[in-house]
Amino acid sequence: MTAPTETTARPRPRPRGGVVQSFADSLVVARRNLIRMTRIPEMVIFGLIQPVMFVVLFTYVFGGSIQVGGTTSAQAYREFLMAGIFAQTVTFATAGASAGIADDMHRGLIDRFRSLPMSRGAVLTGRTFADLVQTTLTLIVLAGVALLVGWRTHTSFGEVLLGFLLLLLLGYAFSWIGALIGLSVRTPEAATSGGLIWLFPLTFISNAFVDPSQMPSFLRHVAEWNPFSATVQACRRLFGNFPPGYETPDAWPLQNPVLASILWSVLILVVFRTLAVRKYREAAG
Repeated sequence: MTAPTETTARPRPRPRGGVVQSFADSLVVARRNLIRMTRIPEMVIFGLIQPVMFVVLFTYVFGGSIQVGGTTSAQAYREFLMAGIFAQTVTFATAGASAGIADDMHRGLIDRFRSLPMSRGAVLTGRTFADLVQTTLTLIVLAGVALLVGWRTHTSFGEVLLGFLLLLLLGYAFSWIGALIGLSVRTPEAATSGGLIWLFPLTFISNAFVDPSQMPSFLRHVAEWNPFSATVQACRRLFGNFPPGYETPDAWPLQNPVLASILWSVLILVVFRTLAVRKYREAAG
């Protein structure tokens, strides 16, 4: 005779896939990265120092010496400049995303995630969500510094809010470029360099700091069709920061900057998210 034994019910593992599960997993990974940021505050502090330095240096060193819209007024250049500084700040966060993902790969964290019943794309999506939160905080601080040095907006609250949303959309799209770079290199140091080296020509061959009409012909066309320039132009329009006498270039992206900014950002987001998730699956497969 054998005594009947009770079987212990074991919880079934969650099915893989599904939009709801993927979103929930992404939030868990984002929370992990945000907690890590709070425990290493120098990551946030150093991320704030560079854009603040750009605001102060460009405002007081170049203000009054660069002509925009037929004037060299320091106040006109200050308002012209800020949209470019905001856009540069959100795109330079790409380097942090690259280094963070490369560090997770280097320390084997991705291998631990792979063993869990979670969506594959959630690791990258959660990381980019966390970077978006950090970028938002950086923009808030930077806007406060800009107001202190004399930057002002001249439009409605809704238009100003839309301008900042376009900046965050651009920053989120570029964070996926950073994710792809971080997955493609071997060390965090290489990811940092790879995440920055291409950003300098992107941001400087644009309308961020000077009027493209003052550039040589071949550079002017590059600047006018630069995705970065479209967002900068859209923000200037939405903030009311065009200097007196400024003439909008004939290029379509600068004539329709809000639409062009959205189209460029969505295109970059779709393309590089697809490439990054595919690269992650190859690396974790």
